[in-house]
Amino acid sequence: METHVPCTLEEERRIVTELISEAGDNLKEGNLYFVISNRSPLHANCAPHRTHDLGWYTSWQRSSREPTRPGPIDNHDIIDTQSDASDPQLCRRLEEGVDYVLVPQQVWKKLVEWYKGGPTIQRKLICQRFQSYSVEVYPLCLKLTDSRDKSSATIRLSKQASVGLLYELVCSARGVSKEKARIWDYFEKKKSVLLDPSSERTLEESCLQVDHDILLEVDENASSKYDMSSAGNELALVPVGPTRSDATNTTPGANGHSSSGFGEREKRGLRGLHNLGNTCFMNSTLQCLAHTPPFVDYFLKDYSDDINEDNPLGMRGELATAVGELLRKLWSSGKNAVAPRFFKTKLDRFAPQFSGYNQHDCQEVLSFLLDGLHEDLNKVKQKTYTESKDSDGRPDDEVAEEMWKYHKARNDSVIVDVCQGQYKSTLVCPDCGKFSITFDPFMYLTLPLPTSLTRSMTVSVFYGDGNRFRTPYTVTVPKDGSLGDLSNAIGAACGLKDDESLLLADVYAHKVYKYLETPLLSLSEIRDNDRIVAYRFNQMHRGPGKAKLEILHSEQKQSDFGRDAEISGKLFGIPLVTYVNSERHSGSDIDAIISGLLSPLHRTHSSSGSLEDTTVGEKEFSFSVFWLDRYSSSLKPLESDFVPNPLSATRLVVKWDEKEHEKYDSSSYLNDLPEVYKATSSVAEKVSLFSCLEAFLAEEPLGPDDMWCCPACKEHRQANKKLNLWKLPEILVFHLKRFAYTRFLKSKIDTFVDFPIHDLDLSKYVKNKEGESYLYELYAISNHYGGMGGGHYTAYAKLMDENKWYEFDDSRVSPIDEPKIKSPAAYVLFYRRVRSESEASSMDED
Repeated sequence: METHVPCTLEEERRIVTELISEAGDNLKEGNLYFVISNRSPLHANCAPHRTHDLGWYTSWQRSSREPTRPGPIDNHDIIDTQSDASDPQLCRRLEEGVDYVLVPQQVWKKLVEWYKGGPTIQRKLICQRFQSYSVEVYPLCLKLTDSRDKSSATIRLSKQASVGLLYELVCSARGVSKEKARIWDYFEKKKSVLLDPSSERTLEESCLQVDHDILLEVDENASSKYDMSSAGNELALVPVGPTRSDATNTTPGANGHSSSGFGEREKRGLRGLHNLGNTCFMNSTLQCLAHTPPFVDYFLKDYSDDINEDNPLGMRGELATAVGELLRKLWSSGKNAVAPRFFKTKLDRFAPQFSGYNQHDCQEVLSFLLDGLHEDLNKVKQKTYTESKDSDGRPDDEVAEEMWKYHKARNDSVIVDVCQGQYKSTLVCPDCGKFSITFDPFMYLTLPLPTSLTRSMTVSVFYGDGNRFRTPYTVTVPKDGSLGDLSNAIGAACGLKDDESLLLADVYAHKVYKYLETPLLSLSEIRDNDRIVAYRFNQMHRGPGKAKLEILHSEQKQSDFGRDAEISGKLFGIPLVTYVNSERHSGSDIDAIISGLLSPLHRTHSSSGSLEDTTVGEKEFSFSVFWLDRYSSSLKPLESDFVPNPLSATRLVVKWDEKEHEKYDSSSYLNDLPEVYKATSSVAEKVSLFSCLEAFLAEEPLGPDDMWCCPACKEHRQANKKLNLWKLPEILVFHLKRFAYTRFLKSKIDTFVDFPIHDLDLSKYVKNKEGESYLYELYAISNHYGGMGGGHYTAYAKLMDENKWYEFDDSRVSPIDEPKIKSPAAYVLFYRRVRSESEASSMDED
């Protein structure tokens, strides 16, 4: 398929930028957006994605020269191969910006006009909470079962479609009159809720989720519209708020002992949560909150008077109601798992970033829930504004108390009472010494994980002149260093001469995936499992008039090397790179170049039978060489008069058969390229929770993008910032910062953090000596297993009345021995204050 590009790349980008801006100014529900694959052509359909690969759209955005334009748009790699070609469906769990991009209708038309391709995948813009818009990339997919013959079908429509529209689609597809049809919510193949055909409720509000089962029943005797009143009341989804009839004597107390409503032998709080489609991140967080004693006390009682339906920052009390209903189910009798569908519906509605099939960060959903619950339960109806005053040399305790009073005047909820603390922040101007002290509230503490400041990296050096082959070098570089640091270290290790230089490349799938030629490139964008090669050249071999030649190796059969043959999957070994004159070359010229590069591998037996190097000038070399088209991956016979491309690397493929393998020792040198770093020990790096806390509290300069305007200098300064803990909450949450992000790379730190289970004493870290206990005990952990962009979340929680730990792995709940709860998977730690005997007795008297 040929492309048609009458514009320059610069003009294309200008047109697209204007069209995107125009679409952004005219947002309305129903606008069409189109999905474009952004996966690298190196990857198969729905295969794992290397985060710094350049897909079609990114390649188009970044192309700097006309010869490097991308080919036609190809969406096949993000389409589910099982879907109908007439109605292509996206693969599950795709990530926007990585696997695909969304463009407005007019942009899609232009790109197809210029580049052709497809298939077309269109989606609609929908209106979310507070008039915010989003593209519904994954419309609701419902699995319909017809009770008459047990046949099944798939129904796809927007989650914002009404129940009435669902009836119309199902009845039309099944040839049934609407008056005779009854459609049930058929979760887990059990009839649970009869959907009302006259309802204007959306499918989302009706708690229908992705891949949800629905059941069609047909009443042949029905002559009029079915009366929903006979089946509706006992099947109501959830009450609209916390009911006052909830018996308070079924509440497990904060001291961990059940009240009289619990049977003495009956265990509660051991119900799992069904996974509704990659929702383990949510389930882990909910189990930790559901086993937080003050929350259990609060939400299992009547909290209706606290709901603030008028708070513009809240969710009209709907989030608090959903959480309360879920906690009541989790603490009800029995051990059957609970399906958190109603809660997930509310979460998707008020925080659409957590909707869809993708995995999310449990700490992010925890942050949203704590903030959202606070706003839903904030007792302050009218917030007054109070201008904060500077400390002006006043005592810290006076300023801190004043700031906490101002905070409580605007924020008064169970979340503030239980979860919020206060820290002291000190800024010091590096020029004049002026300092500023503030006291700010916090909901949890995000702790960095102290790691080594250096990094060990292995790079294989290849000699482009053919005098030697490859040698691996392992060097130590700054962890936050640049590509220039790595190049200098490798140069020193291999004895690089003044008239020599290195060309670094990332080798992947037996080809050069990317040349690394930007000295300021951050080393964080090179992963430990990447394979990096440094090609060593004399300076005279590079520069003006030279072209880059990349030699690949293939073991395809001769019959596979016809015109326009595909190379996919037939390559082996490591590519060789050299520079040649950018002029015409004959077949013998290319033959000699390849012979020179391979000469260190030549097998020549002396009288003693040992191997010796040969010279480049032997006449018997004769290779089958093909030219590899960069975009189509097709092979074409090399013309007798060959001219390499001076603007980008030209790829040639050498066919290896028995003759070549007999002549060259490829097994030792062309295979087993080492990774940048491979751990030699199974013992993970280990740090203590205290060292993480100390790193969080350590003094450090502000970043260049976060300068402080010094009130004395009247200039923005890179001030030094120091944090101190001042007031600690009843429930103290530590978020271990395991995930690191750069422009192209996401990585996880698997360092083992050794944390106390009992007697976490924070007294020496708290500057306020008000006589409170700063002793804590662990009661819950959210764990993350695996790497970025996926993995799995579980939770450990302590059942207080039993003094035993349990593992909550979605719907599965099982006991676990206390020593086993410590692991490198620990991600969010939940602690509760341990009261002294005098404090406990004082609280009991109150």
